[in-house]
Amino acid sequence: MRVCAEIVGRNVVDFISRGFNTNVSPALQLGLGDKEAGCINCGSCVAVCPVGALTEKSMMGIARAYEVTKVKTTCSYCGCGCNFDLNVKDGKIVGVSSNLTSEVNGRHLCVNGRFGYDFIHSSDRLVQPLIKKDGDFVEVSWEEAISYVASRLKEIKETNGSEATGVLTSARCTNEENYLMNKLARVALGTNNIDHSARLEHSAAVAGLATAFGSGAMTNSIGEIKECDYLFVIGSTTHETHHIVSLEMRKAVKNGAKLVVAHPEKTEITEFADVHVSLMPGGNIPLLNAMCNVIIAEGLYDKEFVANRTEGFDELKSAVENFTPEAYAGIIGIPAETIREIARGFATAKSAAIFYTDGITQHTSGADNVLAVANLAMLTGQIGKSGSGVYPLRGQNNVQGACDMGALPDVFPGYQSVAVSENVDKFTKLWGVPQSDKVGFTAAEMMDAAQNGDLKALYILGENSKLSAPDINYVKQALENLEFLVVQDIFLTETAKLADVVLPGASFAEKDGTFSNTERRVQRVRKAIEPLAGKADWQIISEVLTAMGYTHEYGSSSEIFDESARVIPQYAGISYDRLEETGIQWPCPNSEHPGTVYLHEGKFARGQGKFTGLDYEPPAEALLKS
Repeated sequence: MRVCAEIVGRNVVDFISRGFNTNVSPALQLGLGDKEAGCINCGSCVAVCPVGALTEKSMMGIARAYEVTKVKTTCSYCGCGCNFDLNVKDGKIVGVSSNLTSEVNGRHLCVNGRFGYDFIHSSDRLVQPLIKKDGDFVEVSWEEAISYVASRLKEIKETNGSEATGVLTSARCTNEENYLMNKLARVALGTNNIDHSARLEHSAAVAGLATAFGSGAMTNSIGEIKECDYLFVIGSTTHETHHIVSLEMRKAVKNGAKLVVAHPEKTEITEFADVHVSLMPGGNIPLLNAMCNVIIAEGLYDKEFVANRTEGFDELKSAVENFTPEAYAGIIGIPAETIREIARGFATAKSAAIFYTDGITQHTSGADNVLAVANLAMLTGQIGKSGSGVYPLRGQNNVQGACDMGALPDVFPGYQSVAVSENVDKFTKLWGVPQSDKVGFTAAEMMDAAQNGDLKALYILGENSKLSAPDINYVKQALENLEFLVVQDIFLTETAKLADVVLPGASFAEKDGTFSNTERRVQRVRKAIEPLAGKADWQIISEVLTAMGYTHEYGSSSEIFDESARVIPQYAGISYDRLEETGIQWPCPNSEHPGTVYLHEGKFARGQGKFTGLDYEPPAEALLKS
């Protein structure tokens, strides 16, 4: 009961009736499954129940505690990177339980992490390679499927050139698999045409933060949130998308922190916020600029920090001069005095942090929105120290890792630009194959190229492009226009149905590897059961590489990780041995380094932090309507 009330903040269960009739129940004796009860099915009550009175229905009659083998691993849902134990009996996953050594989440999980494992043994799982013959899929052996994939990719490359091929990888897959997909694209196919769908949420954050700070990563750690005095949440329904982060926010509020939420709608997190800014669509830059205006006008900015650690202050000051709260209150959607109060509170807090997600990045002005966030953090000196910083909360479990591994068309692993000749020479030497300095196609550009016939072959790992794209009909036409499409996935998705070859992948429970969470924490993923289709994804990719004439024979996923750590400076000091007990936050430059809890202490990655003057542009939808 206390965990529900004090930690999760729901107060779902309590004592009802009196005397000998007293029992534990939701209000009005509703069931936990009733919507009116307010239960979010996080299972924290089950995790802390000391006597076993509360248990998971899904495990009733399936297994007793002593009958299961527990395998600690990392969740495959959101970017929090929670750890838990997979409970295994007779080669099957029968449940999930908390692991108290989990650094990010402790004993707590969300409904997805604790109960969302039934897909692993779904009857719809692919367990055999498929080749489309005369319009229908036919089951074939692994040998035939891999040989056919390799021969067709080589044929198209030789006939049409490397730029006629492309690779889409996934933020759902491990670091090791994303690294190998890099080598499939840049070594075997000879192209920088590699991307993944998470760049739609991540690219604006990377572009904005990299411009301002020199690094696009989250600056601070989830464990520091409870230390904050002032939490500013913009464009995020944190309780729904990042449950564990919202629990840390509740701890901070309980410790006396002030919580301000800028979001168009009332959500659960606004219920315990001190101020809810009912932000109008497109009001992000006006709000952030108006806050900067107040802070500068009233002399509340950190003058020492601005003078010693930043550049471009005059540009920012000039840009926000006319963004008075009174002038933009109507566009923002709240009274001018409220804007002033928020600005003063943020500027004068001992430690303040900014949190955001897709609500500010997936806009035509997404990168500018992130730059405005960076401006506010630097102006007040709320960065480069514990309990402060900028928190871009990643959506999928390995968005950070996929980008770290170079699953982007403009950078090699470790964010080393393909346009820099030294980097091209470095990877040419490391990989033994000439590398291109031409920036490759993004995911959207690949669809355009396929539509007009420039892209002939595409290899997709763990992405359902036909379902996730804004214009599914356009993507369907583009994929159908390809000469050869390979899809590697665990289900026959809408995209897989269009493929010429489908390779059955493995779920996170069936393979070893690593994920890198939203706070740059690299953590182990451990195999709990054998792959249903017989091979882990990294094994499939390495066999395709070898079949194409580029021998990649790895004995384990740790060998792949070690190779990636040799080419990625941020990962240089990380190894499976060091990750055995706990995760490590990059940058970790050597094997003695403990990892980096927060970034930009004393100096930004780019040297001086860079202010950017920004103007307001109405939302593109409003312009179209007018």
